[in-house]
Amino acid sequence: MGVGGCRFGVERKKWELPFLAEAQGLAGLRRLMRLHLELWGLSAVVHAAQVCVTELAANVIEHVGVGAPSCLAVSMNGSHLRIEVTDSDGQGLPTLVKASGLAERGRGMALVDGVAARWGVILRGTSKVTWCELATGLHSSDGHVEGAQVAKAEALLGLCGLGVRAVSSRHERMTVTEAAEVATALIADLLLWLRAHGFDVDEVLDRAQLHFEAEVEAEVGEVL
Repeated sequence: MGVGGCRFGVERKKWELPFLAEAQGLAGLRRLMRLHLELWGLSAVVHAAQVCVTELAANVIEHVGVGAPSCLAVSMNGSHLRIEVTDSDGQGLPTLVKASGLAERGRGMALVDGVAARWGVILRGTSKVTWCELATGLHSSDGHVEGAQVAKAEALLGLCGLGVRAVSSRHERMTVTEAAEVATALIADLLLWLRAHGFDVDEVLDRAQLHFEAEVEAEVGEVL
């Protein structure tokens, strides 16, 4: 994953979700993980994050009990994505077991260990936090994973003079939200340009969508 300088930064605030440790809720945790990571621009680590949240929650089900009150927290720790699952058992510690053959038990933390850069357990009195961290390929917590097209777009915004804005007598960088509004306006301007030059805007949008989807599929294929 090539990483370049991010002009605007990506806001990634820590989020938490209380949940009951139940097998039927694991799919929901995976969907929520995908949703948030895609909003964070971290599609490349979705699969690994889903493996981790599934196994950490399943570990609670198996060793603490079905329906145990738990809490999922996801945040950035520098350039790493941090996933935490808190449960009410302050005694039992997850262990790394090398399950052999077709054994179904004892694989959880081995799977986490296989995809995470590091993991551990924090005891907090009557509760514990089992955590893991995934490498994202970023340089900072607010950077973005960059491809050639993303770099081109950032350069375009800079060349257009859209990367800074006047604030009183000073110039400050735009926030990522403000930059998104400017980018949206720029797309609208390009569509107006296309229409003025006799192009079918709907056809252009369809082709752009197909091109975008092909790039995303290629990106996912590289990760898998």
